[in-house]
Amino acid sequence: MSKKALRFLADESMEYSLILHLRKQGYDTTSISEESASARDEDILAKAYLEDRVILTNDKDYGDLVFLNNLPHKGVVLFRLKSEKVQDKIKACDALFRDYMDKLKGNFTVVEEGRVRVRS
Repeated sequence: MSKKALRFLADESMEYSLILHLRKQGYDTTSISEESASARDEDILAKAYLEDRVILTNDKDYGDLVFLNNLPHKGVVLFRLKSEKVQDKIKACDALFRDYMDKLKGNFTVVEEGRVRVRS
C-alpha cells in the first residue's frame, strides 16, 4: 500500500515531532492538537471516520470505544511503548508502516516493543 493510500489523524497524546516526521516522510497526517484541541475521544473517532483517517494514539480509551461501544472507525494504532522517548516512537512507527501498512486500515493495532498485534 502506498504512503498516499492511508491518511492519519494524530490525537493529542502524540508528540508533535512524530507528526512532523510523518509529514516529512510524505504521510497525510493531521493533528487534533492543531485543529480541535481538547476534543473528546468520541468526537475524534467520528472525525477520523468521516475523513477516512487512521487514528494514531497513546490513549487506551479508544479500545473501549471500538470494542465495547462498537463505534465505527477507519483504524486505530495504539502505541504502548515502555520508552517515552520520541525517537523510539518514531522508529516504532517507521517499522510499523514498513511492515504492516496494508493491515492498518479498519483494524485496531497495538504497537509494543518487539511486537505488533492487529485485531479486526
